[in-house]
Amino acid sequence: MKFLIVGLGNIGSEYAETRHNIGFKVLDALAGASNLFFRTDRYGDVCELKHKGKMFILLKPSTFMNLSGNAVRYWMQQEKIPLEHVLVITDDLALPYGKLRMRGQGSDGGHNGLKHINQILQTTQYARLRFGISAEFSKGQQVDYVLGLWSDEELKTLKEHIERAGKAALSFGLIGLPRTMNEFNTK
Repeated sequence: MKFLIVGLGNIGSEYAETRHNIGFKVLDALAGASNLFFRTDRYGDVCELKHKGKMFILLKPSTFMNLSGNAVRYWMQQEKIPLEHVLVITDDLALPYGKLRMRGQGSDGGHNGLKHINQILQTTQYARLRFGISAEFSKGQQVDYVLGLWSDEELKTLKEHIERAGKAALSFGLIGLPRTMNEFNTK
């Protein structure tokens, strides 16, 4: 059984440590914990993670955030992965820092990556794991905040939040969406 786990972010070293790249960071941590490496392939960097009898295709799109749907559609088709086995990991300004929220469907919430995925897949009926980055910015500073570096205070706990998000992603494939939501959305 295969699952496609998509971590949203932007390619390039200038974006590597920004809040907007949390999806990439979660996938890097998952791969690193199993001593796996990503290979550059069509529409992104890809890695196969086998865990408890399941195959997780980890995808970091190389299309930039606003064109993420192209990579998602391609890898779903390439690996013959049904929509119900797709999970997209993204940052979320509406959630407090480090809070996780998994849902089986929903709006794009103003997130351009999700907006493009919705447009390309012609549906909002896919799972997403939102990682809270809070909204600690002044009016008109949203882009600078999202594309900004983590604060020193956030960096103190970032690793543990990333690891928890990785566990939630694997749980999605192992025990399903409802049970994963019950476990990870409440803490």
